[in-house]
Amino acid sequence: MTILGVILVILGYGYYSKLLNRFNITGPMVFVTVGILLSPLFFGKTSLHLEGEIVQTMAEIALVVVLFADASTLNVRRFGRGWRIPFRMLTLALPLTILFAYGAALLFFPEQSHLYLLLLALFLAPTDAALGKAVVTDPLVPEKIRSVINVESGLNDGFVFPVLITVVALIHAGHEQLSGGWIGYVLQQIALGLAGGAVVGWLGSWQIRLSIRHDWLEHSYRNLIPFALAIFAYYFSEFIGGNGYIGAFIAGMVMGNMAHELHENIEAFLESEGELLILIIFTLFGLVIVPHVVHTWNLEVLIYALLSLTLFRMLPVALSLFGLGLDTPTKLFVGWFGPRGIASILYMMIVVRELGGIEGHETIYGTVTLTVLLSIFAHGLSAKPLARWYAKRVGSGQ
Repeated sequence: MTILGVILVILGYGYYSKLLNRFNITGPMVFVTVGILLSPLFFGKTSLHLEGEIVQTMAEIALVVVLFADASTLNVRRFGRGWRIPFRMLTLALPLTILFAYGAALLFFPEQSHLYLLLLALFLAPTDAALGKAVVTDPLVPEKIRSVINVESGLNDGFVFPVLITVVALIHAGHEQLSGGWIGYVLQQIALGLAGGAVVGWLGSWQIRLSIRHDWLEHSYRNLIPFALAIFAYYFSEFIGGNGYIGAFIAGMVMGNMAHELHENIEAFLESEGELLILIIFTLFGLVIVPHVVHTWNLEVLIYALLSLTLFRMLPVALSLFGLGLDTPTKLFVGWFGPRGIASILYMMIVVRELGGIEGHETIYGTVTLTVLLSIFAHGLSAKPLARWYAKRVGSGQ
């Protein structure tokens, strides 16, 4: 019945997706709602486990695809021309956001382990521009600002992930002895992940260009090869002792800058198969995660979630953009459109598998879940109205 429900909502949303968008109703909003309705909270009879094989496999594949696709959209030359704003946001706003979130978590949840509180801050650091898709696709919003939001969203999950695996290794080190120590383990994961991803990305891009040059490649496979390379980069990096997710991210970055011929195919995959996979993850989020943590939601969790979406994000962004000549509406606009979405969900699901469950730390996962849930609706509903407001304040097409 769960699978049937997901299939029906895909059909229903597909038939009326453009109509629903006129009312600022987005795909993630619909799929999360359906997931919650199908869960034991409402009409579901059985509860899926977070650590279940199907749930975890879907999460792993989705995270590999998201990291690869995000990295593949980074054009180094284009980034170099307008580097100042995204560079400031990634090197100043992102660490400040994590620092603010961690410091506040110490006050809000003093009974929790400090390392788990740092995990909380890291879970909520990456942004998901797709939740405010109307902003990054609306021509009324200046192209430079749309590009900044896209670039930041595409790169911050890759920046956060090495820190995330370091914290997970530290938590493991507190319970069991890692061979060579946790520092050696983390360095190995990062270094070999980088190497594995670079090798797969370079060889894959070289072969793609060769096949296209000699007309060896059927056009229909142009959409499939990037997806297959993302999965292969993950497994190859894991096989040589590195981190597969880092490998997938680096492979995507290499391919995005070497195999320019496939840019349109990667975008086409993301807009069809990739988007379907992500929407299924949103359904699993409502179906599996929300029922497990809803009992943790209280006033403290709600206040922290609201602060995470506003002050902890907008203040670091404003500070990082100081001195660049940007007006206050621009700083507020960019600061607000840091939605928490797919990366936060997938990081949380992967960490649950790595640490063996959520027992004893339900509040951490409950806070992340409520923050993402609020973001899905708040940023989805506000995208079009705020895009129009911003365009009127600063003018369009600048």
